[in-house]
Amino acid sequence: MKQKTLLATAITAALMLQAWAVSAQNAPAASAQSTKSTAPAQPKNLETITVTGSRIRSVDVETAQPIVSLGRQQIEATGLTNVSDVLQRIVSANSPDITPEDTLSSGPSVGGLYTSLRNLGSERTLVLVNGRRWSTNIDGLTDLSTIPTSIIERIEVLKDGASSIYGSDAIGGVVNIITRDHFNGAEANVYYGQNQKGDGQQQAYDITFGTSTDKSNTVFTATYQNTSAIWDNKRALTRYGYGPRHPQDGFYTGPWGRVVDPNNPSQSYVYNHNGGLTGNTADLADYHLYDPTSNADKYNTNQDMTYRAPSRLKNLFAQERYNLTDNITLHGTGSYSERTSSSQLAGYPFQTNGNQIVKISGENAYNPFPGQDVSFFRRTVELPRITDSTSKMSHFDIGAEGFFGIGEQEWSWDADYSYSKADINQRTTGNINLLNAEKALGPTAVINGQVVCANADDRANGCVPWNILAGPGGTPQSVWNYVNTVEQASAQNTTRDFTANVSGGLFDLPAGTVNMALGVEHRRLAGSYTPDQFASSGYSTDLASAPTNGKYTTNEAYVELDVPILQGLPGAQELAVNISSRYSHYSNFGSTTNSKYSFRWKPINDLLVRGTYAEGFRAPTLSDLYGGTGQSFETFLDPCDSAYGAAATNAAVAKSCAAAGVPANYRQVDATGKQISSNSGGQTPTPFLSGSNAKLQPETSTTRTLGLVYSPHYVPGLDFTLDYYSIQIRNTIQSVLASDILDYCYIQNDPSFCGRFTRNSAGVITNLNESLANLGTLKTEGYDFSGHYRLPKLPYGQFMISLDSTYLSKYDITNGPGKPTEGMAGMINGTNGLFRIRANASLDWSYGNFGATWTVRYYSGLRDTCWDVGVECNEPNYTNPWIGTTGASSKGGVTFNDAQFRYKLPWHASFSVGVNNIFNKKGPFYYNVAIAGSGEGPYLPAFDIDRYFYMSYNQKF
Repeated sequence: MKQKTLLATAITAALMLQAWAVSAQNAPAASAQSTKSTAPAQPKNLETITVTGSRIRSVDVETAQPIVSLGRQQIEATGLTNVSDVLQRIVSANSPDITPEDTLSSGPSVGGLYTSLRNLGSERTLVLVNGRRWSTNIDGLTDLSTIPTSIIERIEVLKDGASSIYGSDAIGGVVNIITRDHFNGAEANVYYGQNQKGDGQQQAYDITFGTSTDKSNTVFTATYQNTSAIWDNKRALTRYGYGPRHPQDGFYTGPWGRVVDPNNPSQSYVYNHNGGLTGNTADLADYHLYDPTSNADKYNTNQDMTYRAPSRLKNLFAQERYNLTDNITLHGTGSYSERTSSSQLAGYPFQTNGNQIVKISGENAYNPFPGQDVSFFRRTVELPRITDSTSKMSHFDIGAEGFFGIGEQEWSWDADYSYSKADINQRTTGNINLLNAEKALGPTAVINGQVVCANADDRANGCVPWNILAGPGGTPQSVWNYVNTVEQASAQNTTRDFTANVSGGLFDLPAGTVNMALGVEHRRLAGSYTPDQFASSGYSTDLASAPTNGKYTTNEAYVELDVPILQGLPGAQELAVNISSRYSHYSNFGSTTNSKYSFRWKPINDLLVRGTYAEGFRAPTLSDLYGGTGQSFETFLDPCDSAYGAAATNAAVAKSCAAAGVPANYRQVDATGKQISSNSGGQTPTPFLSGSNAKLQPETSTTRTLGLVYSPHYVPGLDFTLDYYSIQIRNTIQSVLASDILDYCYIQNDPSFCGRFTRNSAGVITNLNESLANLGTLKTEGYDFSGHYRLPKLPYGQFMISLDSTYLSKYDITNGPGKPTEGMAGMINGTNGLFRIRANASLDWSYGNFGATWTVRYYSGLRDTCWDVGVECNEPNYTNPWIGTTGASSKGGVTFNDAQFRYKLPWHASFSVGVNNIFNKKGPFYYNVAIAGSGEGPYLPAFDIDRYFYMSYNQKF
């Protein structure tokens, strides 16, 4: 009610401004107003546009909101072939939540290409195509690979909240992709590029046809892209899990069978390798004692992993506009995209543990401890884990738009219906079938001189004894065929969206026309994810997960009002306000109203002062609400632990633990069954559950911006912009970590969290639910500065200088009530660098048929964790203010340089060649990235991994 009251008051006040504004203007203006004809205006299509962030058409592209626009020439100058990579070059954008480098990621979103603004996540960035929502998946992400670059006319990026116009998700900003709708003739493009190391080849081919007449405009484009894999083992930069400075770290379970001594579980033995094989794994003399401090029996998993997954993209895109009458235009769009990608992980670190109780039977011929079941460790390097993903998306929309007159005012209208459907299929191999593995490691017999599985039924079903301790070369293919799992998972999402808008002038003030826009939207989202049934059963080494299936609908209405107050006065060449509000009703959580207030003021013609205050929200995604539960083995500290938990020093906590039935001398145990030995806690021996929450509410946000645009008339072609932004998000949707759940229950006495876990009679936590909750807050602030200067044309060519930069002054995360605020600006956040400064500078030159662009990209340094005290730790006395750890390592900034040369050929063609990262610069290593476990080691995905060469050819017909 508060927002509605504010909006009604604002509209009423704006309408009442007419009388005041008339008296503020000079007499000639009033006289001119009185001489206007009273004859009805004839509908006509003025040369107006709709700028991203507003539904009101205007002849002025300078708005109260900060917008960055990239035209076709700027996109081509990057030498990049997909929209996601292009957008990451914008300084206010950052690496999305999922990238092709995220080898360890899983789920239906893997393989897609996404974008993220203001470091707020891809799910908080709204993507539009021609001002209309594009398809999102069940994770709330928009796959930009479904939009071919060949159809793009320009990309507008609104760096401001826009929920009052577009609804959910527009918290970090809005990306609006404008397609080409007037095209005559045909053109074809061929592109090829590769890294200096000879990998990561990119090929792109597209052809576009179009016709334009007085009645219609037709555009059709077909594209094909093929991106080859980049392998971790190809270069020293990625060859080791913790980078080339620490090549002996990051080694894990090896491929040579290791067996635990059942008579002395504290020690284990490894089958001899590197020429020491005798072929008798049942003889303990062929083993040596395992040394956990040595890498001799461990394995570097990076040598078998993709750094960047290969992919293939196919797109068909068609667009038609038909002028039915002088004032009514019909339009339609149809597109089909198909994406395939493949990622590879090292073989599974197969071992006996609490979740996978598979042992080598004491009656197995290959057991070096006959008569005793034994635990083992063995990485199955012969069977790498490979996930192939295929995504097919179809989209079409139809609509009409037009103009009409009301009195002397012109109005425009549009109505559209769109439908999108995506089908995703994933095939994963390389995980172990635990049921078959148990049989293959079970009792054996000798029949006709051959070792076989003892059970005849198992033999009939393909059982082959597994000599798992023999290491590489010791397992025949028949065993791999028997124990390998072939998993099939699928996902589907559909979006149906109907929108209708109308906008135009209400009446004229001396300062201009009061304009209004109204609109409604009905949207229905449905989606599902069906994991492999066998993996979901828990009988494979893959983590089990449950299906996702859900849908919701939303009905929305908005109003926008733009009021010019003053014009042409000293100190007020222009003064106007814009007010908008949107009401949204969701079938799953109810209603929300979000408003936005902005102003633009020109004290002089050369200077624009602008500012906004915007309320926003993000609705929970289908996965947030209806996602199936998954398993994870979390590391946590139990506050009831009598030695290291809060109960050891806090009597109130000890009393709460006792009331819950926890024994007074309770000690937490880790995954190995040992008591924890520090306040770092230990890993749970049983899997905890994580997943959705159908009772989630939307995230809410407040965005404030204030900026200046200066274009001095005495220097034509020069302009500067400076904008301040502040975004605060409340009720952030996030997983609740095990330690936090226990702290909320026992330390903060919040009973709502005490029901998330259970204990047995000994006090051990046997089950814990880390499902999502509206729990935290996030606040970020910063400044954007840009300058552009198109120099006067000189005898030796036309020059254009550009600078775009951003400064991040604050990025504060609070993970829940009572939790410390984490000031992350200038630090690593997972696999994303929260750079204080990012800047792009470019110099463009054109002369006749020649052209060239030089671009400089700068990333400031970040604070990282120390590798070790005294080792890569240039701030040993730094104390982390929210977790108390001592020591940090500040790394310096990095600059990448790109160059492109272009030439127009006489036969309506052009050729370009370029080098990105021309000096082959490498960014710093950040060990927090490796700790986050995304698979790319300590190297940020935002940085160039190599020098990259490319060439392209364009032919017009």
